[in-house]
Amino acid sequence: MTFQIGEKVVYPNHGIGIIENISIRNFGAQNERFYLLKLDYKSMVVMVPFSHVQDVGLRKVTRHAEIARVLTFLSEGTCSCKADWKDRFKDNCEKIKSGSLLEVAEVFKMLLILQKHKPLSFREKKMLDKARHLLITEVSIAQSVHESQAMLLLETELAKASLSFPAAI
Repeated sequence: MTFQIGEKVVYPNHGIGIIENISIRNFGAQNERFYLLKLDYKSMVVMVPFSHVQDVGLRKVTRHAEIARVLTFLSEGTCSCKADWKDRFKDNCEKIKSGSLLEVAEVFKMLLILQKHKPLSFREKKMLDKARHLLITEVSIAQSVHESQAMLLLETELAKASLSFPAAI
């Protein structure tokens, strides 16, 4: 998969970024091409070698049809969670790192459901906040709307499942 300078992309576990530059670095006798990616979240800059784009899961922003699936899942989908918080946390970390917006939505919804029944641990609260951020930013970019409109859209879908949209931590 190739990207162009100025293109918005998704870096799993960190969210939306912009390809700022494409450069070449020498490593001994080999040249390696890199994407220089500026991430909005925590103002990070990441260099991703062309040869590792698939390994890290760098991808294009989700298309409109996939956003519709995510929204439908938030309003109608079911999710299961493991009783042991360590197993649950490990599964949720893997889902967020996968880069799939639908899996991020699964983590988000599952933690919201769990939160209705008992307080979340500190780590799960942070994970809920990260999933919230990842959903808002990607829905915003994919739908070409402001983040506040994306939040309203997500809130509307969650309300259909009798869930409240959480405030940021």
